[in-house]
Amino acid sequence: MSDTTMDPWVAQAERTLAGAGRKRGGARRAVLELLAAESCALTAVQIEDTLRSQRRAVSRASIYRILEELERVQLVQRVETGQAMVRYERVRGDSEEHHHHLVCDSCGVVMPFSDPALERAIAKVSERVPLAVVSEHEIVLHGACRQCAA
Repeated sequence: MSDTTMDPWVAQAERTLAGAGRKRGGARRAVLELLAAESCALTAVQIEDTLRSQRRAVSRASIYRILEELERVQLVQRVETGQAMVRYERVRGDSEEHHHHLVCDSCGVVMPFSDPALERAIAKVSERVPLAVVSEHEIVLHGACRQCAA
């Protein structure tokens, strides 16, 4: 991807990292571009495998360092799906729809889902809990996907 056709999230991420004193790097750019293109959370192993398949090999140690750096500056968030593996996804802008996750306990697939009624219910509950501000929330539903349940 050239600088003129750069994904807006990648461009913002690079500006944020530059502002934090971080230098540009090919490995980090590859991870940023992959996360920008994904609709749901990935493990570091999935990131490594996908980049390798795209002939953009980045070591797993580098991927973990990059993800920690991106999390530190709040560009990615950890997604705990209860599968003994942490997943990461980009922090979405205000204009992008927030989503939650469905996890198949049989095959391990993780899928995003959105539900406006659920978001309204969470907003109502947030008004009644003893927190000054609810800054984030995550719903993970476990079950069997249609293919595994068949």
